[in-house]
Amino acid sequence: MANPLYDTLFARHAGRDAAFLHLVDGRTLSHDAFLRMAARLAHALRGAGLGPGDRLAAQVPKSAEALVVYAACVQAGIVFLPLNTAYTPDEVSYFVTDSGAGLLLCDPAQADSLRPVAKAAGAVLMTLDAEGGGSLPDAARGLPESFETTPRGGDDLAALLYTSGTTGRSKGAMLTQENLLSNARVLAEYWRFTARDVLLHALPIFHTHGLFVATNTVLMAGGAMILQPRFDIDAVIAALPRATAMMGVPTFYTRLLDDPRLTRDLVAHMRLFTSGSAPLLAETHAAFEARTGHRILERYGMTETNMTTSNPYEGARRAGTVGFPLPGVELRITDPESGAEVAQGAVGMLEVRGPNVFRGYWNMPEKTAEEMRGDGFFITGDLGRVDARGYVTIVGRIKDVVISGGYNIYPREVEMVLDDQPGVLESAVVGVPHPDMGEVPVAILVPEAGATPDTQAIATATERALARFKRPRRIILVDALPRNTMGKVQKNALRAEYAGIFTAE
Repeated sequence: MANPLYDTLFARHAGRDAAFLHLVDGRTLSHDAFLRMAARLAHALRGAGLGPGDRLAAQVPKSAEALVVYAACVQAGIVFLPLNTAYTPDEVSYFVTDSGAGLLLCDPAQADSLRPVAKAAGAVLMTLDAEGGGSLPDAARGLPESFETTPRGGDDLAALLYTSGTTGRSKGAMLTQENLLSNARVLAEYWRFTARDVLLHALPIFHTHGLFVATNTVLMAGGAMILQPRFDIDAVIAALPRATAMMGVPTFYTRLLDDPRLTRDLVAHMRLFTSGSAPLLAETHAAFEARTGHRILERYGMTETNMTTSNPYEGARRAGTVGFPLPGVELRITDPESGAEVAQGAVGMLEVRGPNVFRGYWNMPEKTAEEMRGDGFFITGDLGRVDARGYVTIVGRIKDVVISGGYNIYPREVEMVLDDQPGVLESAVVGVPHPDMGEVPVAILVPEAGATPDTQAIATATERALARFKRPRRIILVDALPRNTMGKVQKNALRAEYAGIFTAE
């Protein structure tokens, strides 16, 4: 029996001296050297007591060695569970306990605070730091540079990724070998990745975007990555001349646009910029094209599905849309109440089906049954529509819909009007409790640098553009919107902050 994920993404690169990782300290790690490191770590993990199907929870800094741990887990049949480096020990405790992880890998600086967590969960504690040091690499030192790959099937779990848990207990999405492999195959072909590509990688690797979308796609193509610990504007601009592609989130592009060093000449050799994990403003899209000549390719995915849609590599990349369903992915728009498909162009729930869709939620069969249709379609929780040309537009999350006086208000529609107003950099619209209407929309605006938006003029503009029930009842100026590590606006935090502005009156 084979191990499809390891065989396809890793094993075929054995013996290749071609560069895989370009590191910030000037080192270059070849594909073959990477695999030899992975084999040593696989032996060390087996020595720590982990067997096929066991879970390894990793809360470690981004590094080449952290990616090696992922490869070692795949080769040894261990389920990889990456954790956000911002999680507190209490949060880590939940993930380790819920997953039944047999090993918790952490930064040595966090070992003292996480040792009680590992002990309470019955997990082994090992360490790995940003420079590749720690007790795990120490245990691997001197071990064989080859490892007999553990047989696994396409339906076997490869990874367990927990959702953000903004509306309740975090859910562990079970991702199989085939889930990850099918998506890597499709993206490498759809986005035209080859062994000649060098991806500028400044994303975190505890999230599906940086770990699976970026890394797996490059591995599938046999290309290389410039691995940066985080998005640092100086480091990114210095690295761009050596790259052919970059995957990012909207804040990457707004920060680049704020820097005069971003020019057409700087990125003349680049062939692809992609954006995801949060909506890209149409203004950012247009400004980036005007400055660089490159039209950012926006796409859509989530933890449970990896990538599901993408604007085309060749053809019109339409700002404000996330393109078409990827090959092999089926998408439909349904009524959230009845589940029936809606008319073309109408807003409804996005449901998707395909080999990329996860197997379900760990230890949550009831939640899995709630969100997975009998015919295999996954209910994403995202609202959207499909236009006559087939382009998909995301309107927002179902939980973010404002229901005011019985009318549904989709925040994205209101935000698009607000973002077009003079002096407005970006906006967020949330529903807050109202004694008469149940809830009403409130607009939170971030001004452009040096600007003071005229809130009265903005209110007048919404009167021209929006029906009365959609207009924000209050416009609030703030310095910045709260965001998670992937750049998504945390609307739950905004709802909590402004929950009492009408009930207190």
